[in-house]
Amino acid sequence: MIKKILLGIVVMVVVLLAVVLVLVLRQPTHYQVERSATINAPAPVAFGLVNDFHKWDSWSPWAKLDPNMTQKYDGPPSGNGAIYSWSGNSQVGEGKMTIVESRPSDLVRIKLEFIKPFAATNATEFSFIPSGNQTNVKWTMSGDNNFIGKAFSLFMNMDKMIGDDFDKGLAQMKKAAEAAPK
Repeated sequence: MIKKILLGIVVMVVVLLAVVLVLVLRQPTHYQVERSATINAPAPVAFGLVNDFHKWDSWSPWAKLDPNMTQKYDGPPSGNGAIYSWSGNSQVGEGKMTIVESRPSDLVRIKLEFIKPFAATNATEFSFIPSGNQTNVKWTMSGDNNFIGKAFSLFMNMDKMIGDDFDKGLAQMKKAAEAAPK
């Protein structure tokens, strides 16, 4: 009798694990988060806030989360090859960004590498589309989910996790760009 009960429990656990495994494996491999904002400033002004990591503190949604965060800049001061590394509390983690493509007033592509709290590499892109004295800035981040990322996405997706931060960052970028001398 006890053997049958234990066997039933084992079978239920195996079936439950199989169902969870199938659910995880069916999650998307690729994700993308995208937000945009219209800024009342010329494209070179908005572009300059992104293309130079030294200027990110004026608009980044994560810049003020850890006043004791360590920051390091390597490579050229801006544009292709510029590198920004950080290490901070659990809210900001640890990572590195490298500008891999920079086209003045048009596009900045960044390789974003997270080290802590989890390792991940993402592609981040900022595009700048001028329209008179206004600029539409589009911020996109994309990446691939490994098994752990797929399991995590059963409970929380990347858009919900960082979309609000992108909106906040673009609002702060708008404020900084519109206050900058033209």
